[in-house]
Amino acid sequence: MGFPKGRRRLVMAVAAVLAVAVVALVVHRVLAPAEVSTVARGEYPAAAQPAAGVIGRLPAAPLIVDARLRVYAAHRQVYADRPVTGRYRTSPFWSYRRWPAELIGVVASGRTVVSRWSDGQVVALDASTGRVRWRAGGPAPAEGGAVPRRTGAATVWDPRGLYLTDLAGGRTVLVVTGDSQARGVELADGRELWRVDLPGPCHSDVGTTVSGQLIGLDTCAGPATVEFRDAATGAVRERWRPPGGPDQLVVTPLGCRAGRSDCPGLRTSGPGDADGRGWLLGTGEPIPASALDPTGATLAGEQAVAVRDGVAVGRSARTGAELWRFGGLGPARVLAVQAGRVHLLTEANELVTLDPVTGAQLSRFTLNVGSDGTGWAPGAVAATDGYVAVERLREPVDPDGDDQRYYLTAEALILAAT
Repeated sequence: MGFPKGRRRLVMAVAAVLAVAVVALVVHRVLAPAEVSTVARGEYPAAAQPAAGVIGRLPAAPLIVDARLRVYAAHRQVYADRPVTGRYRTSPFWSYRRWPAELIGVVASGRTVVSRWSDGQVVALDASTGRVRWRAGGPAPAEGGAVPRRTGAATVWDPRGLYLTDLAGGRTVLVVTGDSQARGVELADGRELWRVDLPGPCHSDVGTTVSGQLIGLDTCAGPATVEFRDAATGAVRERWRPPGGPDQLVVTPLGCRAGRSDCPGLRTSGPGDADGRGWLLGTGEPIPASALDPTGATLAGEQAVAVRDGVAVGRSARTGAELWRFGGLGPARVLAVQAGRVHLLTEANELVTLDPVTGAQLSRFTLNVGSDGTGWAPGAVAATDGYVAVERLREPVDPDGDDQRYYLTAEALILAAT
């Protein structure tokens, strides 16, 4: 015996409705926006004091936070591991994931880690626990740009449109920019301080200064002009062009604390120029600094450092007076600077760290780990809290190659204490 014809149709209809409801529930659970925060369960680690030398190798670029954690970027996730001196990447200490938004950039100051997402959201996390401190809406990220490679170095070491700058009184401002808008946010609590409209792609941001300003480059009408915007109020304080400079400008920040944040100097040049003109940044117009003119020269505190013919030379950035010399390097380059350290890389991939004030050698060792050897070219680099991390690229470097061809090994990052 079966169901009567009418009842059978009713059962089939109910079954169909239930099937649709189940499918809709599954689709919603898979595709609906979601946020997953896995907070730390262990103790916040103490700051390490490792001996100078290579620590280990990593598959992803580490952002050293508070001298205690390594923070990494994935496609839709920001996460941390410990200890900072671990030879390899370890299980996450905490993790924060969003869907379907993509992670665009990460910056950190003290124990605050700020992540920016493709939907414009800005989320600040407590580095010691991974818990969300605050959320804020931000301008839509700028369109285009290079696609991040697998190490995530561009996301954590040079996040475009996401900058920090310190103000008087111990305040720190987060500046978030897009194609058509910029916003200033109080880092401590996520409170919006200001927002301004920008004219579009003809206006680009360069970074922030140590005196609390956002540096912009305006090419919308007439010759390119450098713009300095107060990070506390959003008001433009200075519009400046280098005297006698070209109509088209390339502006390169120098000596920045991290990425393009808190930069004490810059270099201006024309497109394709081998060298340019160096400048020191303060509260007024930039001050000429001829010691920063040559390509390869950089700023470490108040000192301009460059390598010529195997000799590193430190000069006063303000006067140009020579302060010290350090020879015996052979072909070498300035790799990175951080507070109290300038890092040089020789042709044999030796990392030489000097005191930028005196030129005294602080450490010297070869950047080699395991049996990887030194036959590689340096890629992106970051230096902070006494650590240096470098991408190792396969020679000859093929910038258009896929990641397997581009990087030396699967664990392409080498991390060292200096």
